[in-house]
Amino acid sequence: MARADIAASDAPDVDVAIVGFGPVGAVAACMLGQAGLRTHVIDSATTIYDKPRAVALDHEIARVLQGIGLAEAVETCSEPFTDSVYFGANGGVIKRLTMLPEPHPQGWTPSMVFMQPRLEEAVRMQVKRHPSVSVALGRTLVGLNQDEDGVTLEIDGPSGRETCAARYVIGCDGAGSTTRKLAGLALDDLGFDEPWLVVDVLANERGLAKLPRTSVQYCEPERPTTFVICTGRHRRWEFRLNEGEDPRAMETPAAVWSLLSRWITPEDATLWRSASYRFHALVGRAWRDRRVFIAGDAAHQQPPFLGQGLCQGIRDVANLGWKLAARLSGEAGDALLDTYGPERRGHVVALTSVIKGIGRLIGERDSVAAAARDDRLVQEAGGVVRPVPRQDLMPALAEGFVSRTATSARGTLFPQPWLMTSTGARRMDDVAGRGMRLVSIRSAGPELADAIRALGWRMVRISERGATEGLQERDGVVRTWLESHGAHYALVRPDHYVFGTATDADGALALVHEARTFAGPG
Repeated sequence: MARADIAASDAPDVDVAIVGFGPVGAVAACMLGQAGLRTHVIDSATTIYDKPRAVALDHEIARVLQGIGLAEAVETCSEPFTDSVYFGANGGVIKRLTMLPEPHPQGWTPSMVFMQPRLEEAVRMQVKRHPSVSVALGRTLVGLNQDEDGVTLEIDGPSGRETCAARYVIGCDGAGSTTRKLAGLALDDLGFDEPWLVVDVLANERGLAKLPRTSVQYCEPERPTTFVICTGRHRRWEFRLNEGEDPRAMETPAAVWSLLSRWITPEDATLWRSASYRFHALVGRAWRDRRVFIAGDAAHQQPPFLGQGLCQGIRDVANLGWKLAARLSGEAGDALLDTYGPERRGHVVALTSVIKGIGRLIGERDSVAAAARDDRLVQEAGGVVRPVPRQDLMPALAEGFVSRTATSARGTLFPQPWLMTSTGARRMDDVAGRGMRLVSIRSAGPELADAIRALGWRMVRISERGATEGLQERDGVVRTWLESHGAHYALVRPDHYVFGTATDADGALALVHEARTFAGPG
């Protein structure tokens, strides 16, 4: 068992040092510990922040957490996200976001709300189960020195200056990242900067009875406002601050209750947290400086209108974790690590563009333009505003470790069906394993099977329920997905993104050779 808090001077040289033990850094530590990598984590804080900042997860992130042994924690800390209804300037419905219907493609509820402190505690407890991972709290990074063999971290600790030598470093240390600054990595401004006030309350039964039964975007020019139904009795508002309003003054209980008076009074709820923020759209120009990487808020910040802030950070380390493990084991060359920044930056920029569009829709301050917006959206919907799944807004990977042959599935998430086993239905990853795998609804043939086996990858044959061979899926999710993309084979990465698809065994064999050539030692 790893000790919860050790002095860095007691730690041996490590494969990876992680700066920041928030949820992103803790998930990274679990992944690296799972791979048996010697990992050391530091954080200046000594405790978990006891109030939720992030409140939303999606099915991709639930699948990542499932992969590090936290399926039960996700189930106990989360609830399904409600629809989000957008009301226009005159109170009419102009847009509605929902989640994908069943059968859910990733084996999880597509959109969830969760209680961050509880889930964060569960992730930290999981870190302790990995003997190759050590954690030192109350430590602050003050210096980085790189050479061709590794990085030396200079750390201020309770007893003075400490050092830690690592082959690689991941900075998960937040928006003001010291790691990013020491590595000389710059942020690009994507053109969004607005002042908002975030308010969390715990409503009583009387308060709950007064509040909307769905999450709401009030797209009102005088004060755009978001209302989110979180877990249990937790409810969140986000208020756009107006010109001339002092953010600190607006955080005071008197100002907050004045804003909330449209919905509830102090007799209806307990004020839990109020904090003013500038909602930014920033992204790292480069995400790597030789042996130093950045992830999470250190690499990007986006407005919260789709609830993707934490999700993006966990995507970062899910992308980087398996690549570092492959590089450190000698299975892959440095070219694979080079794909991390372009893949994640491209995905973040594309999704941030979508989020900014939603922010502009919500935040229109001109009453004439807002009325025109409302009319346009209703007309585009044919007069009836139908729900659009949030997942339809997610971009694919456009470059990096993906096949050169473009297909509709390349760079998208591969589904995770429920499989029938002797003990009942189980999610595919828990039955068929993870890592690089070729998933098909047809037989592989000896040449393809031998190639997969030689690489230590997995061959996963999915069959319909009641078939005599292969893993039997309950709901036909994989078959439907492959047929929708005109394919019978999919080469899937450890982070569940599709390298490429093929219609026959020869095409699948070509994909395997392409992936091996790209990612091989070098």
